[in-house]
Amino acid sequence: MACFIRNLSLFDVDGTALAYSSTPVQAQLLSPSLSSYIELMFAKFNKFDSSCDEFCRTMRGNLKLRSGFKAWSKILTKQSAIADSPAADSRYKLKVPKKPRAAGNTQSHFVDFKIVRTIGGNGGDGMIAFLRLFCNSKAGPSGGDGGNGGHVIFQADSSLTSLARVPRVIRAKAGENGRGKSCHGASANHFWIRIPTGTVCRREAGTGDEVELTNHGEIFIAARGGAGGRGNQSFVSATWQLPTIAEAGGRGEDIVYQLELRLIADVGLIGFPNVGKSTLLRALSRARPKVADYAFTTVRPHIGVIQYADGFSVTVADLPGIVEGAHMNRGLGFQFLRHIRRCVCLCFVVDVSVQNPRNQLQTLLQELSLYDQALLGRRKIVVANKIDIAAGVDVNDMLQLPGLLQQSQTPVIAISATSGQGIESLVEHIRKMVNQ
Repeated sequence: MACFIRNLSLFDVDGTALAYSSTPVQAQLLSPSLSSYIELMFAKFNKFDSSCDEFCRTMRGNLKLRSGFKAWSKILTKQSAIADSPAADSRYKLKVPKKPRAAGNTQSHFVDFKIVRTIGGNGGDGMIAFLRLFCNSKAGPSGGDGGNGGHVIFQADSSLTSLARVPRVIRAKAGENGRGKSCHGASANHFWIRIPTGTVCRREAGTGDEVELTNHGEIFIAARGGAGGRGNQSFVSATWQLPTIAEAGGRGEDIVYQLELRLIADVGLIGFPNVGKSTLLRALSRARPKVADYAFTTVRPHIGVIQYADGFSVTVADLPGIVEGAHMNRGLGFQFLRHIRRCVCLCFVVDVSVQNPRNQLQTLLQELSLYDQALLGRRKIVVANKIDIAAGVDVNDMLQLPGLLQQSQTPVIAISATSGQGIESLVEHIRKMVNQ
């Protein structure tokens, strides 16, 4: 007894793999009864030409099988988008989402720069005390030492992508004071703060000292706690048997740092305000940035992830709009241009529905060169958006790429982020650009 499979792995009831092929093949099953049933189901669903998900749900609902077949049906459901599609390269195809996008806009914003104040814990004070025992009311000094204050420690964590949850003021606990009967105060625990890998910790005082945490698990002591003070028993000497002094605990360090993410995304969307960058991010990923018809709708970066069918992913950042004169800090230019330095590849988004869109592209290149000439040496791509409004227009003739982009053979992709036209070609070029 035999059945036909296509583009999928087939498992026996005990989980043994029987066959895998990218074309329809004939596979022999070990169980005749199971084989007959599967053939019947294949005939019902027209040899898998109907929905793979529908087939798997029917098989799981009609049979009480062991884990081997259940695992097989789950694999079929997961790969339904690949199985029911033509034999094309899955590297450049988007992954089919399992559930619809949530309604509304993203509530939490991505934060890649933050100024924080770190305060180490104070040390505990030493104690002045004298021991009194039965039949010995003057047993000597017994003041204990104070405990040490806690440090503020930054630890790199590769699972984090934003500084949004880092508090503005970080204060470690103080050590306990010393007590009588030679009891020392407990030292305070250190205050650990997890930050994303690739974060630069820079002192705001302008000393130029900075530390970058590049690997997972690396730590940096931002503010040290104060040392505990000594009690009066620590001052006993041959000439001073009853000291009446004790040390106060040391003060913890109080330092202000600038935390800055060095790298935020693989691809950064760069363009003027209202050219459709947020709409494009919605079309490429499941991110939900706010979309409106007024300038500077986006004032903080939004991060989206392009999920490909083969499991590869690319992070894309929707950056705030750049205006002419941004290199002179016009329109929060420094704050917005700073985000571009943290993207590996650059994607210039141009609105072709306006008059002379070539000026937009030239202005963007000029602002980047005046801000940081090294940015122009990164991998680039030009996206001509809103071609549904400017129908019948030759994008290459309209933009007339400057000499810099022509020399680097920068591709120009015509899309409509609203209707989805040209998104497939853009996703393919982004994958190729990131893999260069």
